[in-house]
Amino acid sequence: MLKNMKKNGGILAISALLATALVALTHQVTASRIQEQEQKQLLQVLNQVIPKENHDNELYKSCILISDPAYLGTSEPMPAYLATKDGQPNGVAIEAIAPDGYSGAIKVIVGLDMTGTVTGVRVLAHQETPGLGDKIDTRITDWIYSFTGRKLNGEKDAAWAVRKDGGDFDQFTGATITPRAVVNAVKRVSLYFNQHQDTLFTQPANCEGA
Repeated sequence: MLKNMKKNGGILAISALLATALVALTHQVTASRIQEQEQKQLLQVLNQVIPKENHDNELYKSCILISDPAYLGTSEPMPAYLATKDGQPNGVAIEAIAPDGYSGAIKVIVGLDMTGTVTGVRVLAHQETPGLGDKIDTRITDWIYSFTGRKLNGEKDAAWAVRKDGGDFDQFTGATITPRAVVNAVKRVSLYFNQHQDTLFTQPANCEGA
């Protein structure tokens, strides 16, 4: 009986090791695929907010981490992707948080050229109400495209607000909080860039994987 117990114990141990190895291998393969998919999605978004003709470098590799809770909406360091063409600075895409969305924080990425003109904005993550606040998503409406080509003229630029607040940006029927939060977030990013663009391109790439 003791011999059988040892034999069974050995089989169980081997089975456990094989199961552990299988789980580890599956996790490694899955994690690699997820990372690859995330990188593809990031590249797609970056080329939407900074048009391909505006840069000739690999944007996701030209990434620095920046911190400024007042302008970026979070105390966490946020990625900024530096665009260059022929070796010269030509734009930036900055991730930021709109902390005051209706259903929570809204994560955005804002592309700007060196004059401070917005080249594109996309919402990266949100939890806004379907049929109301989710109109910030390009899959629902084209509202987010209304930022493209606009330039902030100082902190007191009244045009950078929803129409209900006297600005130029449309709000949504039954949902003013969400577009207001996004407009304010993009405005803050523009202000940040206007104040820091001279130092952004002097920093070495320091994002993980950059």
